Amino acid sequence: MKNISILGATGSIGLQTIEIIKNNKDKFNLNAISVGENIKELRKILNIFSPELVCVKNKEDYETLSNEYQNIKFSYGLQGLIEVSTFHKSDTIINGLVGNVGLIPTISAIENGKNIALANKETLVTAGHIVNEKIKKHNVNLIPVDSEHSAIFQCLNGENKKNINKLILTASGGSFRDKTREELKNVTVEDALKHPNWSMGAKITIDSATMVNKGLEVIEAHFLFNIDYDKINVVLHKESIIHSMVEFNDMTIIAQLGTPDMKNPIQYALTYPERIFNKDFSPLDFEKLTTLNFSKLDFDRYPCVKMAFDAGKLGGSATTIFNSANEEAVKLFLNNEISFLDIEILIYEALNSHNKINNPDLDTILNLDKETRIFVNDYCKKLKATR
Repeated sequence: MKNISILGATGSIGLQTIEIIKNNKDKFNLNAISVGENIKELRKILNIFSPELVCVKNKEDYETLSNEYQNIKFSYGLQGLIEVSTFHKSDTIINGLVGNVGLIPTISAIENGKNIALANKETLVTAGHIVNEKIKKHNVNLIPVDSEHSAIFQCLNGENKKNINKLILTASGGSFRDKTREELKNVTVEDALKHPNWSMGAKITIDSATMVNKGLEVIEAHFLFNIDYDKINVVLHKESIIHSMVEFNDMTIIAQLGTPDMKNPIQYALTYPERIFNKDFSPLDFEKLTTLNFSKLDFDRYPCVKMAFDAGKLGGSATTIFNSANEEAVKLFLNNEISFLDIEILIYEALNSHNKINNPDLDTILNLDKETRIFVNDYCKKLKATR
């Protein structure tokens, strides 16, 4: 029996984790959860489970729910997230938060000896060097939940990492993979939220459309597997059947295949190193799967991926800036304050104006995050003033 806490229980990753736990109550116990503002979905969860601790975003919801569910301890805000991530009865933390908000809870969980199932890629992108130091110091496991990194993790089982020649991340191309740069000028938020393969939250779906998501995954792979950026490749694969591959020094390639369903890597992260049967999982039907397509990723078409590689190779605080600028730019796009292509302009300008700091500590990273968001909003105003 594994004791689980979920950060972001009403998000895409969180709800799929809930489904897995619900169907395997003999294997998993849900001790603590955090949610944002989706109290309606929280109530559905509380009709099925009885976690001992629940964190909400707002104080008003905290006060209302505390009176309504007197058998459950409630908390709120960042301190509440930390309480969930360090809950004494839980041994594994599913971090399904979106954005930089997942950083402090993850570090707190590691410092308290919790194993991490990580879907919050921004944590490693923002502060990968700090997270890796903490993991080593406190001797905990960090298992990737992203389908690409889970695939690589599985491909490397039993292998000597010294024999890796190349990591090959696959990319669907997102909502606009068939559009030209010219056609991207007038796309809407609604257009961007229609992903062809995956069901994900709004922010991640936009990141997939800009391909920032793949850039974040490149940086995450660097920190997860301690691989130089020169040994990380991205290839377009529109079917999302091969989730990623590893090329070894004898030119052998091992790939992980599966249907585009996030429940598979979530369950694997929960059960590792074991695998369990799940009646809800659909097998690949090779009699119907007649074609797998691959093509080279064009940095001119997807400049955000190029910026991610450049930020990663530059190192230090550059990846923090890349992530924070993107988060703020996506927020502005979702609020219809900027155009789709403005996202990459804002990221570029934030990176271009930054003087890299080598090996930044946590306080420096948090300050840079705030400063970058201010910069992005100020530059947004400049863009509007010129139009």
